[in-house]
Amino acid sequence: MQESYYVGAYWGPRKETALECARRAELFFHMLARSDPSFAQWYRAGRGFPRELPGHPVHPEVKELEKLLLRSKLRTDVDKEVIEDMGFRQMVWNAKKEATEINLYCGKHSPWGGPNSCLLKPTREGAIRERLLRTPVLAEVLTSMATAWDPDFAMASSDEMVSLVQKRKWEVRVGWLTYLSRRLGTVPPLPAPVRIEPVGELGWLLVLSPEPMTASNPEHVAFTARVRELLDRAGLIARPEPKPTEE
Repeated sequence: MQESYYVGAYWGPRKETALECARRAELFFHMLARSDPSFAQWYRAGRGFPRELPGHPVHPEVKELEKLLLRSKLRTDVDKEVIEDMGFRQMVWNAKKEATEINLYCGKHSPWGGPNSCLLKPTREGAIRERLLRTPVLAEVLTSMATAWDPDFAMASSDEMVSLVQKRKWEVRVGWLTYLSRRLGTVPPLPAPVRIEPVGELGWLLVLSPEPMTASNPEHVAFTARVRELLDRAGLIARPEPKPTEE
């Protein structure tokens, strides 16, 4: 059974304008393009795009990205007023079929609901997927997310592994690769073969294994859980629970 891998970056309420988010997005897409050839061109939804294309081409430049984000503002159901503190969201993909998708949620500064996030879901297409699910590529993707979005944490893992290792609904998720911001605290010594690398002055990238970590391998699950426990003891895992959404 094919596991559902993803790369996700998460950060708490952060009030940013569409322009500020667009500048971060421009840096992210430019850095991401260096990770793999399939990340060179992205597309968005909308009427009137050529049928031979997956959608409207997205040019990763600040002005266009700002316009996209401004169009994506959340609105109330009844009078369609903009909900300013809920920020912006956008989804893009890179192919007609078996695409890699990116879901972006930024500029949110409401105390209600979940975090801001940048999620990348790799394609299910065999050859490209195999190329993407390698430590060097995922490390570059995580570094791109960390550098551009300055999240509290980010990780590359599978849904299946997360469900086996995560203990609280709201916590820093530990995966095959994990990024931790310096805001969270200091990373403790971790057992081999974990590799700890700095990401500029922002934080650390933890690589648990040079080979893919799978939920189907009990040793991988046990080792990931062990690293999570050590990080939890160091105070790096617990996260404040967001207030529930008002009825």
